[in-house]
Amino acid sequence: MARVTPRGKVTEAGAAYAEKYHLSRNQVKGLNDADIAGLIEIRENNIEAVTSGIHTAIAAALEEIGLAAERFAKRETPVDTGRLRNSITHVISTDEQAVYVGTNVPYGRFVELGVKGRAGVHMLQNAASNHQDYYRGIVKKHLQGGG
Repeated sequence: MARVTPRGKVTEAGAAYAEKYHLSRNQVKGLNDADIAGLIEIRENNIEAVTSGIHTAIAAALEEIGLAAERFAKRETPVDTGRLRNSITHVISTDEQAVYVGTNVPYGRFVELGVKGRAGVHMLQNAASNHQDYYRGIVKKHLQGGG
């Protein structure tokens, strides 16, 4: 958005407003009595409420990203008995603002990374790195209040 530079003569009301709120006269140029009358004075500090809202939105976004990453990883997981695919889960860390996706099945690392003579599937790595725009969209949606 382009920044609008105020123009015009500073009125008496504009000068009083500048003095009251410690603004330069350049910051109030063009303000007339009607402009000053329509301004709302902020008397409440809402920093904690805003910060809390942001943290809540980020936590919700992380949870949605975790579920999506699970889906992406499970789609690429080879299936024999289904144990590995069904074990893929996620944990969120709001302190770190991170999502961890993985499995506790011991042979999961061999499927992910491969073993001698067999290439790895990289289902977890791909879930994390191949969908960044999708994850970014989730965060944006939650921060804009659409979660």
